[in-house]
Amino acid sequence: MNHTKLNVIGLSKVWLGFSAILMLVSIVSVAVFGLNLGIDFTGGSLIEVQSDNRPASLEVTSKLSEFGFSTLVQESDDDKLIIRLGQINTDEHEQILGILNENYGQMEELQFEFVGPVIGEELKKKSAGAIVLLLALIVLYVAWTFRKVSKPIASWKYGLLTIIAALHDIILPIGIFAVLGKLYGYQVDTAFVAALLTILGYSINDTIVVFDRTRENLISNRHSDASFGDIVNKSVQQSFARSINTSLTTLLVLLAIFFFGGETTKPFVLALIVGIVSGAYSSIFVASPLLVIWNKMTK
Repeated sequence: MNHTKLNVIGLSKVWLGFSAILMLVSIVSVAVFGLNLGIDFTGGSLIEVQSDNRPASLEVTSKLSEFGFSTLVQESDDDKLIIRLGQINTDEHEQILGILNENYGQMEELQFEFVGPVIGEELKKKSAGAIVLLLALIVLYVAWTFRKVSKPIASWKYGLLTIIAALHDIILPIGIFAVLGKLYGYQVDTAFVAALLTILGYSINDTIVVFDRTRENLISNRHSDASFGDIVNKSVQQSFARSINTSLTTLLVLLAIFFFGGETTKPFVLALIVGIVSGAYSSIFVASPLLVIWNKMTK
């Protein structure tokens, strides 16, 4: 690719407009459909069964869904299945065992219990507080790292824009999962939260790489006549190939896992795929244009 033709800053309105539409659609999707919270958040019932001819987890999930049961089925050891679902009564419990025995032969029930939410209200509050503190520390760290280029734009703004780009990258998969939860029953569970945290780290790293190149070019062009926008655009051009190659390499691995891995990992991997694509986009086409726009607004 001829990087001299990559005018990211010149087309800022296009990139940011596209991102704004995606964010709006994601937020509206969450507001309209809500999130299909798994039992990690809501609590529910857990059934563990054992069989010498254990069926595949996907097959059991599909069979139980035919009878109106939304379940999360996990394979355990070589002969066990763990079935998680919402609160059920005794009749529904017996119905599920009957379905399993009728379709897959005699199964031995090892346990049946009601479980509370893995992520309780107290843990939610503590986790939210820890994440806010972490993001604040990231802003301070980036501000310190970029202190030598506090002109023409304050160094703390690099940190804040890094966080904005990261939030952009986790809002998109949340919106997509709101739609998938409505249409296909995709649930938001601890694995999804882990995916969001992974996306957060990936996005922050990718954006800082681009900003670091901007920092280097600002220092080396301190006495030149180049405008701030030109320097940022040059930095994006220099970082473009690295960012895209890194993202593509990661995506190839994730796509292989998505298509050839187990069914239980697909929601987790799908969230990562969406986040990685969004992260590659935002680090180049969102964070840097916002940096230039913010600089113009403060002049």
